[in-house]
Amino acid sequence: MSQKKHTNILASETSPYLLQHAHNPVDWKPWQDTHLQEADKENKLIIISIGYAACHWCHVMEKECFEDEEVAEIMNQNFINIKVDREERPDVDQIYMQALQIMTGQGGWPLNVVTLPSGKPIWGATYVPKKNWIETLQQLVDVYKNSPEKVIEYAEKLTKGIQEINLINIKDSSPEFTRETLVKTVNNWKKFMDFDLGGKQSAPKFPLPNNYQFLMRYAFQTKDKELMKYIETSLNQMAFGGIYDQIGGGFSRYAVDTKWHVPHFEKMLYDNGQLVSLYSDAYSLTKNELYKEIVSETTKFVERELMSDEGVFYSSLDADSLNKEGVLEEGAFYGWTKKELKSLLGDEFIFFADYYNVNSYGLWENDTYVLIRKERDENFALRHNLSISELKNKVKNWKSILYKERDKRNRPRLDDKTLTSWNALMLKGYVDAYKVFQEEHFLKIAQKNANFILSKQIDESGKLYHNYKNGKRTINGYLEDYATVIDSFISLYEATFEEKWLFEAKKLTDYAFVHFYNSKNKMFYFTSDLDKDLISKKIDLEDNVIPSSNSIMANNLFKLSLFFSNTYYSDVSKQMLHNIQEQMEKYGSGFSNWLNLMCNYVGEFYEIVISGKNIEEISNKFKNYYIPNIILAGCVKPSEISLLKNRESLETKVYICKNNSCNLPQTDFQKSINNIIFKL
Repeated sequence: MSQKKHTNILASETSPYLLQHAHNPVDWKPWQDTHLQEADKENKLIIISIGYAACHWCHVMEKECFEDEEVAEIMNQNFINIKVDREERPDVDQIYMQALQIMTGQGGWPLNVVTLPSGKPIWGATYVPKKNWIETLQQLVDVYKNSPEKVIEYAEKLTKGIQEINLINIKDSSPEFTRETLVKTVNNWKKFMDFDLGGKQSAPKFPLPNNYQFLMRYAFQTKDKELMKYIETSLNQMAFGGIYDQIGGGFSRYAVDTKWHVPHFEKMLYDNGQLVSLYSDAYSLTKNELYKEIVSETTKFVERELMSDEGVFYSSLDADSLNKEGVLEEGAFYGWTKKELKSLLGDEFIFFADYYNVNSYGLWENDTYVLIRKERDENFALRHNLSISELKNKVKNWKSILYKERDKRNRPRLDDKTLTSWNALMLKGYVDAYKVFQEEHFLKIAQKNANFILSKQIDESGKLYHNYKNGKRTINGYLEDYATVIDSFISLYEATFEEKWLFEAKKLTDYAFVHFYNSKNKMFYFTSDLDKDLISKKIDLEDNVIPSSNSIMANNLFKLSLFFSNTYYSDVSKQMLHNIQEQMEKYGSGFSNWLNLMCNYVGEFYEIVISGKNIEEISNKFKNYYIPNIILAGCVKPSEISLLKNRESLETKVYICKNNSCNLPQTDFQKSINNIIFKL
């Protein structure tokens, strides 16, 4: 085995991203108090370089700068160099991303920030070529040496700006949520929608599942046919596009173009978990078989490539892999040449090329194609005089041939750390798939993962951990961990009526109130009071590729308030929504999970209680429908859940309840459904 020329202390870390930099000549250190104190002791500026294992441009900058001896000498002599895995330390990433956005108006990864020894930022950028990187570092060293007072003054002003961004004031007026607010917000949002190809009008295009979850509910409950068509167009185009792996299943992080064709090839667990939920819900509404196929193929991808024997989910697959020449290249694993395809498919190539657009529409670069579809199977079959079953068999055979061939290639690197919040999103994806498709396989995987979180990621004090690898958990949980786990446990309870999941959700909620809650503004901090403060204490509000931790918590509190008749939960949830209402109206896409909560207050919301020996059969019938404005509870025996008290029965009954007040029980399931009002 060859001896590495350089090894720094990152070699003792477990994060795949940090380990990627363990043999750089740069003297990298992990984010720890001792290394930050070292900067203060030596009065050195700090370089904080933040990225993640699957990041293509992180790899590019590593090769150009951090593996370079000249660059390393400048960095080691003049700076304390800190490497951060943004997925392990989202709290650090959020603070310095805000700093970068204030300084430059842009964001992204790698995120490189230079700070004072105190951690207060003075400069930031994303990817920087070697020449520019050297020049910038030398200039920063000179100005800090010759005019430190100017640098310190700038850092103080910038830090104050970061702190002010995170100030959320409580609204003293009475909350008022109206249909008009929803309509106005969605109408403003429509101006930016691409009604022809789905998503937003410009590139790049991110899936943003929480956007479509809200819009689908809104379109359904307001009977907005134009919007529903837009949602289906978006889901269809994502499923047809290169952003979806047409051979192996699963979604990449985003598409670089407007037609969802060429992806940024990294595959993230959090995207795929949320998209399984989205396509499952969309199937329950539309019964579009394409959506069922997407759920099936995506879960198979996750189980094959992102799941361990313990039932935990890994974080991601890299955008890059080794090409035939042994050089790391973005997307090398996924592209096809026409020559390869003709050799593999023979006479079938002509059908394949038409189906997957091995033509100018599907051309990527260097005579390589990223597979993309343009039409529904029904239309393609008609044009080629094929039956649907004949076409399905062809597609299945094509995928099998190409999958076997692709499996011979160098695979993208796996980020095999486990993150609790992302696992919870994937867990909920499996629960939602089970609810819709009633496949026991989905439930078994969900239960195994939930039991892992319960047994390995929560300690005796009720504290949740953020990470797990090699049997170790080292980082205290963030609000996103609590919020997503609570959400997934509530969902698992509704799928199984196994009460432990609802009580565990309540325990985690009460723990979050003790350690994350700001009683002055009625919002939750991103970090626990058990963690050391950074230069600013962030309150996470905007929904992005993952909904904000506060919006998930507010939705959780709304549901738990109904299960447990807890007015305190309800009051906090309503106040949280009220606090950010003005921001929501201006920018719907950034607050879609909050808007989903607002729908609960604007329209009718029901608690469905099922009691008796046939509760599973009746609850499954409810799940056959798309009903976004209910929670489900069920029992046969006496229960300590407030909503179920005195509801136990041997005879199967359905109670339609609203605000904890129930109508007389019914034994006619269809009549129960008919009594639910869906309109906003």
